[in-house]
Amino acid sequence: YKRFLERSAKIQSGLLICVYSLSYAPAILDLNLVRTDGSAWDGSTVSVLIFFVVIAQLASIFERVWGKLAGRHVIAEKINASRTWEGFLGSMVTTGIVAALLSWATPFYPWEAGILGAVMTVMANAGTMTMSAIKRDRGVKDYGTLIEGHGGVLDRIDSLCFSAPVFFHLTYFFVNWG
Repeated sequence: YKRFLERSAKIQSGLLICVYSLSYAPAILDLNLVRTDGSAWDGSTVSVLIFFVVIAQLASIFERVWGKLAGRHVIAEKINASRTWEGFLGSMVTTGIVAALLSWATPFYPWEAGILGAVMTVMANAGTMTMSAIKRDRGVKDYGTLIEGHGGVLDRIDSLCFSAPVFFHLTYFFVNWG
């Protein structure tokens, strides 16, 4: 009974961030997709789901690479000292280019996929920074050791948790039919 509200809030927040938000990813499979101009698209929603996961993960990878190569200005040192503005901006551009090149797997035209890649970078960064802030608050270094050198499962999906709802709704709004 002690600190019940605090414990309940932590559980609810964790479920909201990890389970509810991540549930938008498989929901992509239920969309009836067309191109933004209304023309038919005969691709598979599975390829759109794979596109989403690849782009969200690449956003985090590119952010780390650009941060190592050109990073000078840390975004929030007390939350995550390895995330820099240069890494973030470099990732937006690089992820956008890769997304445009992979647009063939989606109903999006290359320029639309490129913009979506940049948006996914923003959301992936938000997920990574939020989960880092939670870890710092709880005094946890990593969420597990399932993948050696990668922190844990939650460290791998933090970018997906924030990206999934945004990707789903943008896809639903712009290229869903019916």
